[in-house]
Amino acid sequence: MVKYKYIDAVCILAALGAVLLTLIFMNGDAFGIPKASENPGYISRLFDESRVHSLDIQIEDWEGFLENAEEEKYVSCTAVIDGEEFHQVGLRAKGNNSLRLTEEYGLSRYSLKLEFDHFNSGGNYYGLDKLSLDASFQDNSYMKAWIAYDMMEFMEVPAPLRSYVWVTVNGEGWGLFLAIEEPEEAFARRNFGNDYGRLYKPDYKRLDAENADVALKYIDDDPESYPNIFDNAKVDITQGDKKRVIEALKILSEGEELEKAVNIEEVLRYFTVQVFVMNWDSYLGYTGHNYYLYEEEGILSILPWDYNLAFGTYALGKTEPIKDPTVLINYPIYTPAEGSVMMNRPLYHNLMKIDEYFQRYREFFEQFISQYFESGKFQLFLRQTQKMINPYVEKDPTAFCSYEDYKLAVDTLEQVCVLRAESIRMQLEGEMPATIKGQQEAPEARLDAAHIRLEDLGDFQDLETAEEDYMRTWN
Repeated sequence: MVKYKYIDAVCILAALGAVLLTLIFMNGDAFGIPKASENPGYISRLFDESRVHSLDIQIEDWEGFLENAEEEKYVSCTAVIDGEEFHQVGLRAKGNNSLRLTEEYGLSRYSLKLEFDHFNSGGNYYGLDKLSLDASFQDNSYMKAWIAYDMMEFMEVPAPLRSYVWVTVNGEGWGLFLAIEEPEEAFARRNFGNDYGRLYKPDYKRLDAENADVALKYIDDDPESYPNIFDNAKVDITQGDKKRVIEALKILSEGEELEKAVNIEEVLRYFTVQVFVMNWDSYLGYTGHNYYLYEEEGILSILPWDYNLAFGTYALGKTEPIKDPTVLINYPIYTPAEGSVMMNRPLYHNLMKIDEYFQRYREFFEQFISQYFESGKFQLFLRQTQKMINPYVEKDPTAFCSYEDYKLAVDTLEQVCVLRAESIRMQLEGEMPATIKGQQEAPEARLDAAHIRLEDLGDFQDLETAEEDYMRTWN
């Protein structure tokens, strides 16, 4: 029996070791161990940003698909990505105004969605369930979304992965698109681990409705009062999930102890970039949409989406849109929307009413301007991207603009961002008012941007020209 003398001690040590290993894997971040879900296979494949990828859409009736694109119905196709075939992939057109206007102007360069598990349960692209193909509608630079997501990522906001893709249809060239990881289950696992929370894409059914839930306003305790949130859940949700969101909105509306309902640091970083890029087709704009809402354990975060109308180029739905580039590029960072909008956006307004959070917001802007722009990072990133995509834009058969207009748009985007950064530096230093009222009272303090033509980034005139070119090319 001597050889069993220490068996109890050995068993205890083994049990303690197992507990320790469990704790290490459960808290891997603290030990520098990445979650397996943080490194799915699609990151190093399609979303390798260092090159332009290839995607051939193989479909029997492409013309029929285009004729019925506005219905946004999925059809089956084979997607050949960088030479690998994926069968029974769901394909449909996407967009709101971009979809409608593309059709109205007689064009066919629609943004698209590819859903790998739509017809084939369990189908995926190396762990990815869905991606978008952004057509660069009203974005002659091809870079608005590309740059905006890079900015978000730089400020440590969970952002979709993206890469440029040369799209062909049945082997024939169709154009250069931006592939974007759709924020659904794969995105949630990658960013938040296998025990991720709940993801929503709040959106209005009618823009002329109140849409208080899209604005993240507390209405009452009835989940039926929040259809624009809960009907747009990107994962399965329960009554308990709905209750947590509503409770968080209630705390947000009261404006106290916001840390119990909001991921303060991440939300402030999001708004830093959102305000910089002057995107009013967003939570801080007239529409109030184009964002994702993430909830975990009762804490809300706002995540980025849709930037083709950013950098001061959104005017749809506005009775008197601002077109003066000097006003737009100097748009104040403390009141980044008119009062009627600001008062109805509690996720921004109620945070800014608290001195501690307001000062943190200022600190994030200081970090962003100094490290992303004044360091030269932005200019280098933009020009490296341009060099990479130049040959593809030059041969793009469905482009919304000419190659010369593309080069002009890239130059304009660079100027807009550099001037915007300079203006915000002046606002942070107190050399220029950082509120709408202050700038209206002292317009001479604004940085002169009269030489900028924001229309060069993409405008309706380009759609008319593209329509004429399309008719000549395809008829």
